Amino acid sequence: MMPMRRKVGGLVVLAMVLTGATLQAQDVPTTVDETIETRLLTQQEKDQWSAEKAQLVQRFRAAQANVTWLENRRGDELARVEALEGRVAEFQRRLGEADRLEGSMQDSLEVVLDRLADSIDRGLPFLPTERAARLEQVRAELAKPDVSSAEKLRRLLEALQIEASYAASVEVYQDRIQVDAQDVHADILRLGRLSLFWRTPDGARVGVYDPAAGVWTELSGAHKRRITRAMEMATRMRPVEIIDLPLGRITP
Repeated sequence: MMPMRRKVGGLVVLAMVLTGATLQAQDVPTTVDETIETRLLTQQEKDQWSAEKAQLVQRFRAAQANVTWLENRRGDELARVEALEGRVAEFQRRLGEADRLEGSMQDSLEVVLDRLADSIDRGLPFLPTERAARLEQVRAELAKPDVSSAEKLRRLLEALQIEASYAASVEVYQDRIQVDAQDVHADILRLGRLSLFWRTPDGARVGVYDPAAGVWTELSGAHKRRITRAMEMATRMRPVEIIDLPLGRITP
């Protein structure tokens, strides 16, 4: 009986082993598929991460290049700002200098105008209305704040040039003068800035301006012919010739 029992027991054990082997054989395909699928998923994740890493590295390098470019650009802009600030400071300095020079020029122009007016007052009294009006016009221009210094200088130089031109010209004009406290309407002969002679329209009276005394004086009838001839030459009514005129004492 014992051998039989051992045989049955062995069969039972063998059956169990075969059954376990069959179960293991059935589980093997499932485990392999899961492993392969896991590895595929892992590889896909690795590939996806590698692609994302490459993109991130590319973006990082682009960001670094952009930062470098911005830093260089910032340096250029700072240098440009410094240059502009320097130019602004120079312009401000020049503007202040221009304001100072303009104020100094204004004072100088007024001084020159005052000297011109004084020279006219102390000189021969010819064309008094015209010359006084010119001085007032120039003085009015100098007083205008909206007129540039260059324009003021031009107007003053123009007046000086006109006054200087009187020295090289002769003319005859009409005016009312005071002779011995009498109001006389006369033709005035101006010989440059040297001398002034007068004659009544009828030619009955002639005279000269005395710069030393500052008055108009009457001359004797002996000078009528020569003064009349001089006026005719000044108005081109007769050819120019040498005439002896009583110039008197010439004051500087």
